[in-house]
Amino acid sequence: MALWGGRFTGEADPLFRQLNDSLPFDFRLLAQDIEGSLAWARAIAGAGVLTPDELANLSAALSSLAHEAAASPDLIIASIGRDEDVHSYVERRLIEMVGPLGKKLHTGRSRNDQVATDVRLWTRAAIDARLNELTAARESLINLADRERATIVPGYTHLQRAQPILFAHWALAHQEMLERDAARLADARGRVNICPLGSGALAGTTYAIDRDALARDLGFDHASRNSLDATADRDFIAETLFCLAQTGVHLSRLGEDLILFMTQEYGFVEMADSVTSGSSLMPQKKNPDACELLRGKSGRLIGSLVSILTTMKGLPLAYNKDLQEDKEPLFDAMEQLSLCLRVLPRILDGLKVRREVCREAALGGYANATELADYLVGKGISFREAHDIVGHIVLVAIERKARLEDLPLDAMQAISPVIQQDVAVALRLEAGLARREVPGGTGPGVVAAAIDATRERNSRS
Repeated sequence: MALWGGRFTGEADPLFRQLNDSLPFDFRLLAQDIEGSLAWARAIAGAGVLTPDELANLSAALSSLAHEAAASPDLIIASIGRDEDVHSYVERRLIEMVGPLGKKLHTGRSRNDQVATDVRLWTRAAIDARLNELTAARESLINLADRERATIVPGYTHLQRAQPILFAHWALAHQEMLERDAARLADARGRVNICPLGSGALAGTTYAIDRDALARDLGFDHASRNSLDATADRDFIAETLFCLAQTGVHLSRLGEDLILFMTQEYGFVEMADSVTSGSSLMPQKKNPDACELLRGKSGRLIGSLVSILTTMKGLPLAYNKDLQEDKEPLFDAMEQLSLCLRVLPRILDGLKVRREVCREAALGGYANATELADYLVGKGISFREAHDIVGHIVLVAIERKARLEDLPLDAMQAISPVIQQDVAVALRLEAGLARREVPGGTGPGVVAAAIDATRERNSRS
């Protein structure tokens, strides 16, 4: 069914229909289209367009259609090729249910403000679902930090061993990223939650609609302020897709860390069989496919963001059919990120951390060199001079193939006589961690408090 045929005498070319029709993907908006139509029926009844009986009949038919869609979701898909889009499907079904009355529902409304409303309703619900999934993903990272609060692991810069940290500190670092993602997405939701309905095609409706009441009826914060902008605005999709892409990038970084940690070269962790796979050729392989796909999906999410920005960049006001291309990137990005967020707890909850391997690695690579420099600062030497002294000591240790803590005292004193027997305590892993009991540091006490505080924040999400 087409909603615009009166001016035309010829039939649409089948190939044009394939290009033009959006029902193959916008069928996902069926529930939102019905919800918006119910609210619009109440609004135009308030403006005197519908009688109370007509409103009751339309409302009953729309509610029946909603139940039908919930019980038999494939019915609308079966209409692909018959109906142009979700709006024409709903109108056709209404006319079948209530006759000519179904044609009155569109009074004062355009598909331009209708689809903008539908997409905002859908996006709002999808954001709420992603926020719940982010909360669960963050909880798994917090639980991992709690389990491994005593595990020491090397921290890295430039993929080189840098300084020892607690494994819990690493897990909480990734939690911080996801917490920011949740905050960004919640903030974007506020700009999604604006009601364009009543804007008409571009100039506003001519009927006495109470747009503020209509916005409240649909759970929006307020009505849009400019009809021209309201029908053409897809900023809210671009912003939402940025939030999804940024979350995908963070999941990719987490996946990359775990992929490295699982290699035989690192050997820090082992992933559960349930989130790994084998090789069709090499029977010994256990591949971190779930994490690799977290990494891979980020490119797809970024692609969705680039797609909508490219679509929008040269559009004149107001509505243009190009904007039909806004939905598939949005639908796909939401689906893919949801899958990633839901699988993450399964990865983390089944993760086995090889604590002794982590500790042994933290002892290697001269990761306690900074502790030795700080020790020298405590003896009255400037940090810049201490840095140079420790560099020479590290060279001696490399030549002897020894750890710093295993170098004889006289070998260190040959380079800096201020070094005394108490250096052995300063070079212990636990001593270095204990010296970092500052807010945001990797000290055991601070990390323990951070776990509790983070869990409390997440419980309020």
